Amino acid sequence: MSISSIVRAAALAALIAVTGGCATRSETIVLLPEKDGRDTAVTVAREGKEPVVLDKPYAAVRQTQFGQEKYTSDADDVAKKFGPALGAQPARFATFTLFFVEGRDEFTDESKRAVDGIFTEIARRPVPDVIVIGHTDTMGTDQINDALALQRAEFVRRELIRRGVAADNVQAIGRGKRELAVPTPDNVAEPRNRRVVILVR
Repeated sequence: MSISSIVRAAALAALIAVTGGCATRSETIVLLPEKDGRDTAVTVAREGKEPVVLDKPYAAVRQTQFGQEKYTSDADDVAKKFGPALGAQPARFATFTLFFVEGRDEFTDESKRAVDGIFTEIARRPVPDVIVIGHTDTMGTDQINDALALQRAEFVRRELIRRGVAADNVQAIGRGKRELAVPTPDNVAEPRNRRVVILVR
């Protein structure tokens, strides 16, 4: 599983609560809405039971002594049942995107203007946890794009470190042309795909 897949899976924010009792054991799973409004879904599968798909905000399923029950929760119910657990969660990742000149590890003019604000936001966190993911368009071979994507991510990582972020807190990853922001055929110079995504928590 790729790092970005792990991040996306973590961002689903399905909640699980288990309560124990002498006679029954119940389990509730609620799919929370994404902060940015993206659609998400999770499949709940238990041995010997039909899988249940939760694909809308606050879709929920609970397991009781009588079997599985699918229902719709809401923000008030989630706060009431899971408030302490939600409060103890680490902050969600903030996402920033910087774009690059074709074939190079140089920011576009627009990204050069945006970069100070992004680094200032990162610096506000006492101990930032940062993942820098480099991407390319579909021009060139996989090998070239993998190297260029990592080069772009390392370029941003070095700049973060230069501006005071501890090296141990920044991870750089190259994804080449595997996760296009704008799907294109091979050998298309799409500027929106030439980017670095910075995930900060």
